[in-house]
Amino acid sequence: MLTKSFGFACAIALASQASIAQAQQGPDRGGASVPASTYRINSGDQLEIYVWGEERLQRTVKVLPDGTIAFPLIGQIRAQSLLPQELEQVIRDGLKDQYRGEAPQVTVSVTSPSGIEFSVIGQVNGPGTFSPGRYVNVLEALSMAGGPDEFAKLDDIVIIRNMGGQLRAIRVQIGSLLKGNVKRDQVSYERLPRIETGDVIIVP
Repeated sequence: MLTKSFGFACAIALASQASIAQAQQGPDRGGASVPASTYRINSGDQLEIYVWGEERLQRTVKVLPDGTIAFPLIGQIRAQSLLPQELEQVIRDGLKDQYRGEAPQVTVSVTSPSGIEFSVIGQVNGPGTFSPGRYVNVLEALSMAGGPDEFAKLDDIVIIRNMGGQLRAIRVQIGSLLKGNVKRDQVSYERLPRIETGDVIIVP
């Protein structure tokens, strides 16, 4: 019979594959599948900004610790806590005076979500606060915290998430993943929600 630690390693391998697929989608808001535009920009994130038809305005920028970015013809823009599409509109509005007609379309992509920070507490081997520099799901987050200890109740994990000023509890069950026979349908987006900045993962 496979050991618990080996089962966790197998689950992590499949979860990493799922995380790569999830990178084409947005962070989870408690639903099954949501677009990337639901991600709110954080300090430390790297953004790619493209102004259609204006290659000279294409930029790769990093959000500064004060939550701002600098953009040509506009100056300092506060980007932190904005959705990418909200920042697109801010930049487009800032460029309006530079054009006789409508300002061109703007596309903002988060290419490196380095501002993501979360905490893991409870029955894990290395509880603490982590900044992965990339998107991770809940199983990968537990791996960063040293994995669950022998007393962890893996079907009662709770993610505490701030959603628009309201705290929400997202329950996660991964006990079956550690029994050795890991199936691909057990590492779906629904079963392994993506971690967002500010999340607190509680392992009872």
